[in-house]
Amino acid sequence: MEGDRRVGVAVDFSACSREALKWAVDNIVRDGDHLILVTVLPEGHYEEGEMQLWGTTGSPLIPLNEFSEPTIMKKYGVKPDPETLDIANTAARQKEIMVLMKIYWGDARDKICEAIDNIPLSCLVIGNRGLGKLKRAIMGSVSNYVVNSASCPVTVVKS
Repeated sequence: MEGDRRVGVAVDFSACSREALKWAVDNIVRDGDHLILVTVLPEGHYEEGEMQLWGTTGSPLIPLNEFSEPTIMKKYGVKPDPETLDIANTAARQKEIMVLMKIYWGDARDKICEAIDNIPLSCLVIGNRGLGKLKRAIMGSVSNYVVNSASCPVTVVKS
């Protein structure tokens, strides 16, 4: 099974998603794995032909060298932070893994679960912002929804 694993990490380029990425690299990812960063953006207006396709399937899998380029990522409406890129680049070099990004547009809860099935992922690591009970009841918890709906093992990393 070595080399066939696809470890997913849900990233939104926040501090809690960076913690989840660090945790995944330190504790789950092994040599030869594919590390797939899954990010979900709100609905947007993109190039019509591509957006019609991407609206249902998400972006193509984007290699690390491409999602490290700001000009390429501007096309997708994503601006990865330098710390996340540094973690991904270091992991790719040290662990000899392939790092890819997959971008979806829509509701994060649904799209992360779709990513698990469509990529498909062997497991998923997701951060938890630590919302209080009231905020979680009003806004809903993405990590809680994914844990209860995902078809693969999910690890929630608290920041």
